[in-house]
Amino acid sequence: MRTASQDDVCEVACVHPEAVTRVRAALPDAACVEDATTLLKVVADPTRFRILSALNTEELCVCDLAAVVGISESAVSHQLRLLRAHRLVTFRKEGRIAYYRLLDQHITSLIGGAVDHVRE
Repeated sequence: MRTASQDDVCEVACVHPEAVTRVRAALPDAACVEDATTLLKVVADPTRFRILSALNTEELCVCDLAAVVGISESAVSHQLRLLRAHRLVTFRKEGRIAYYRLLDQHITSLIGGAVDHVRE
């Protein structure tokens, strides 16, 4: 990470009141900020991110996820419970098999956007 240099800071102290007012009005409320940062903390775990990335490709059962991510089925199940609790994934049962997928397009965009950003 870069540190601030003289080139990337303001050389004079000035506040643009109209801009500050517009941006403050557009900011999410405290509860929304708390929920969003909690969501990002959940996603930030490497194992959970790999699970979410796999599910961003296609729906998978717990056994398939364990094989893809390289951890035990028990560990995958534990992570999936946490991801479900935070409304990141959902599942459907087909007989005795549980198939998981990302909950919605917001999560798909979040995972895809993070990967695209670091690949640039």
